[in-house]
Amino acid sequence: MSQDLARIRAFVQVFDAGGFSSAARQHGRSKALLSKYVTDLEDYLGVRLMNRTTRKLSLTEAGEAYYREASQLLQQLDDLDNSILDQTAAPRGLLRVSAARNFGEMILAPAIFAFLAEHPDVTLDLRLEDRFVDLVEEGIDVALRISAAQDSSLIARRICDMQHSVVAAPVYLDAHGTPRVPEDLRHHACVVDTNLQGQANWRFVDNGQTVSVHVNGPVRVNSPLSARDAAMAGLGIALLPGYLADPMIEAGKLTRILDGYVQTGASLMAVYPHRRHLAGKVRALIDHLVAWFEAHPVN
Repeated sequence: MSQDLARIRAFVQVFDAGGFSSAARQHGRSKALLSKYVTDLEDYLGVRLMNRTTRKLSLTEAGEAYYREASQLLQQLDDLDNSILDQTAAPRGLLRVSAARNFGEMILAPAIFAFLAEHPDVTLDLRLEDRFVDLVEEGIDVALRISAAQDSSLIARRICDMQHSVVAAPVYLDAHGTPRVPEDLRHHACVVDTNLQGQANWRFVDNGQTVSVHVNGPVRVNSPLSARDAAMAGLGIALLPGYLADPMIEAGKLTRILDGYVQTGASLMAVYPHRRHLAGKVRALIDHLVAWFEAHPVN
């Protein structure tokens, strides 16, 4: 049985790596051994799984079907092994984490670095970028997202609540007046952060009812920091996370408006793919972040 698994694993590793030489380098095996394993597997099955040339490797139709099932089987076995090992072993290995750039740099990084200090056997690949990341496609273990909802294909755990504020520069309000109710925003220039859920459709609570107001304006950005800077420049009204808005409000550079209408419920969520067994390093990080943000609340 172990020999059969070795052959199957070699086949999957070779295709994932794009060739025998690459797989040999990645997994510390000889190219000749990997080639023997794949050939033995093809002989056993009685079909060719791979088309090999000096410059290209591709799967046959049978190979594609076998790869699909074999890779899932190996993942399940690896997850099962990890679930047992994680019960007794300290967190270890590579941890791939995704988060928005500004939030990651300003708020998240110190929390994760504290986790690494406690778990020296964990190595970190922290990817900070302002785009929607496909966790499965890009091999991300966990993403930290500020959201009121979650993708049904993923699992999410709430880390902490996150507050938002509608703000504008005093110079803008002096020139254009102050909105009194959310509907007034339709007649104002607004700065749209395309990373926000809903983008130009801002949600508020009015007399206990959730209302959505479509806003527009001269600036669209994919960064809350840039949205804040545009608002400070007097270019319009912005909807910002509290950790960016509050320091500028305290400094008098921005004014909070529509405070009684801002919808609550946005949270920092730890999002990860559906897996039967959650890796111990991921579980440990999430537990750490929950405790960290209880001790270090985010506005």
